Amino acid sequence: MSSDLIRKYNIPGPRYTSYPTVPYWEESGFSVKAWKDSLLKRFSENREISLYLHLPFCESLCTFCGCNKRITKQHGVETPYIETLIHEWELYLQELPYKPIIKEVHLGGGTPTFFSPENLEFLLKTIFRKAELGDEVEFSFEGHPNNTTKEHLKKLAELGFSRVSYGVQDYNMKVQIAIHRIQPFENVKRATEQAREAGYTSIGHDIIFGLPFQTKQHIIETIEKTKLLMPDRIAFYSYAHVPWIKGSGQRGFNEDDLPDGETKREMYETGKRMLEEAGYVEIGMDHFALKSDSLYKAVEEKNLHRNFMGYTTSNTGLMIGLGVSAISDSWYGFAQNEKTVEAYQERVEKGEIPVFRGHILSEEDLNIRKHILNLMCRLETSWEAPEDYFEELPQVLVKLREMESDGLVEFSEKGLRIPEKGRPFVRNICMAFDLRLQRNVPDTRLFSMTM
Repeated sequence: MSSDLIRKYNIPGPRYTSYPTVPYWEESGFSVKAWKDSLLKRFSENREISLYLHLPFCESLCTFCGCNKRITKQHGVETPYIETLIHEWELYLQELPYKPIIKEVHLGGGTPTFFSPENLEFLLKTIFRKAELGDEVEFSFEGHPNNTTKEHLKKLAELGFSRVSYGVQDYNMKVQIAIHRIQPFENVKRATEQAREAGYTSIGHDIIFGLPFQTKQHIIETIEKTKLLMPDRIAFYSYAHVPWIKGSGQRGFNEDDLPDGETKREMYETGKRMLEEAGYVEIGMDHFALKSDSLYKAVEEKNLHRNFMGYTTSNTGLMIGLGVSAISDSWYGFAQNEKTVEAYQERVEKGEIPVFRGHILSEEDLNIRKHILNLMCRLETSWEAPEDYFEELPQVLVKLREMESDGLVEFSEKGLRIPEKGRPFVRNICMAFDLRLQRNVPDTRLFSMTM
């Protein structure tokens, strides 16, 4: 890949797990009532829902992490937090006229496997008792290779979980020390093999490039070890250095310890080549899958979706987020829960759905969201249908002409596609469609770099 293109397009930009992106939510027009109305509107169209459960506790801080977490070794926090999650779920059920059909569940964190297998089983069985389960479900969780036990895997498999993702990041010890994530290959191997033995059909590994002290050789060595295990999916993505948002947790190293944009792109190109040679297919942005995995099949069937959980094979249109800082998505609106455990628990104890901010999408938002999802999931979009056209489209296309000259986009009469050369720049292409960003370019840094 041309170094000139990397320098030209390596700018801060969103990862587009939503549109509008969180910094551009219009909170002044948001209320809990407006959120409930949008929830009921979507539920009246389709009773199927996705559930995201945010389990924020970790025993130690990983300095690369941008998630909302609470560091503690006191496992006495598990039971009261679970009780609050169940109470929040009951508050949502009171708003719905019928039992929801749960189609998708994802346990995120934090470290979901901080919780004991017995506590996770109690939480999930209680939630499931108050709903129906879909005929075909996708239940997944994020597992820490150091503390995901055979009992965790077995209990969750019995409850219908078939997918687990393990955070690998990098196998080099110097890098692991810098990010405070000491995790030997043997632990990942054990956790991966035990998941297969327990019947999991999709096992994922997360690998990050652009970490402090990381080199191209580290990426080569990490992927060589990954190939020994052949996980079904791999998330291979750029470290998002956003200490101005996440605070001191991302200050465990100096800025000059991080590789520059060109080095990061070389890491990515090297890793991508190695993964493709091993039989993986690139999916959307930053993801790879074997052809036997459901993520690849979703691409083939044009069912791939993207939301706050990343790429998913299921699109219910309604995702309810339970737990501190969890974000819900009704398609017509977004809502985020209180961001501290104490404030979250206090609101729920008062019998309140604990959202503190959100955004209700306008007709324009819904149209732009559709185009950005098309680009992120299918690498193409079209405005052939009259309802897909929007007033500022000509200006958007003008912004993309330079990318067309650089070979990053290809236009048809009423649409565009992103060729292989443009795939690493999909965030930049989406930014041209992002009307809220274009109308109000931030004076300060809001997003990570695109490269």
